[in-house]
Amino acid sequence: MVNSYHTHICYSSISKLMKHTQQTQNLLIDRFDRRVDYVRLSITDRCDLRCLYCMSEKMTFLPREQILTLEEIHFIASAFVALGVNKLRVTGGEPLIRQGVISLLSNLAVLPGLNELVMTTNATHLEEMAEAIHAAGVKRINISLDTLNPDRFRKITRVGDFQRVMRGINAAGRQGFKKIKINAVILKNRNHDEVCDLVNFAIDKGFDISFIEEMPLGMIDAHDRAEAYYSSDKILDDLKSQFNLLHSTESTGGPSVYHQVVGTHTNVGFISPHSHNFCSTCNRVRLTVEGKLLLCLGNEHSVDLKKVIRANPGDFDLLKQTIISSLEIKPEKHEFELTEKPVILRHMSATGG
Repeated sequence: MVNSYHTHICYSSISKLMKHTQQTQNLLIDRFDRRVDYVRLSITDRCDLRCLYCMSEKMTFLPREQILTLEEIHFIASAFVALGVNKLRVTGGEPLIRQGVISLLSNLAVLPGLNELVMTTNATHLEEMAEAIHAAGVKRINISLDTLNPDRFRKITRVGDFQRVMRGINAAGRQGFKKIKINAVILKNRNHDEVCDLVNFAIDKGFDISFIEEMPLGMIDAHDRAEAYYSSDKILDDLKSQFNLLHSTESTGGPSVYHQVVGTHTNVGFISPHSHNFCSTCNRVRLTVEGKLLLCLGNEHSVDLKKVIRANPGDFDLLKQTIISSLEIKPEKHEFELTEKPVILRHMSATGG
């Protein structure tokens, strides 16, 4: 099935399809009058780290035949852009371990109507790939970094090399990206005492930083999520003891609420699925690497786009109509509950960031 797809669709033929698509407006509006203009594309469920809040230590990943080809990912992304999406984020797992990723990025970056191509990475491969990523047309990158302590880094990631990540971050900083942001998941009694150090690190590098409340996706055995919960409000209080923070209207199209560190170019963001639910302004959907269009991070509402495109190779109009129709099942909000077992059994690595 995958090979037959290749005989019908390639990057060049997708470009021809795009040229014949007249984009006049964003057609992706859900039942709650929320306009979807941002898609997160997972290109692999695999990762070279095993972060304790993201996945189990021993993971079973998808076999190759079950995942989308890079051409299929590009085809689906093209349909979203044709429908008015102006921002694509490439995620994983860890996207830089997927063979052919630079070629995919280059082809996504030139889609007509796309304003911004961005990426989330754990930085383990940035040392050797940052220059190529920038040259491919990626405007901004988010880098996952939860601690500045090498021993803690090893404990949180289970297998990570802290110095390799630091070299990757430094390499990215030399490339002239429009913006680099650090993403830090904060856990009580694991790394919550480092929030000020992490902000100082961001200021020193000229980066932004977002602090994230842990999301209860997938079964994990490393800690009790309710016990480890550390709210955005507590982080903000901790930061105010050292920094002068001014509420900012800065927006990158995602869920972060920002404060500027006065006297610097650094913005501090908070992603707060528990303490400050952001569902009312949700403008995002996610494509998993196995081809499911997830309409909500915290629900299982989805449409199988892989099934559609493999059963109907090259049918761009059918794909677009399927995407439009899918918004009818986008739920109003998620129902995250820290004290209960996860309702969502898929891990974050299989969700797409």
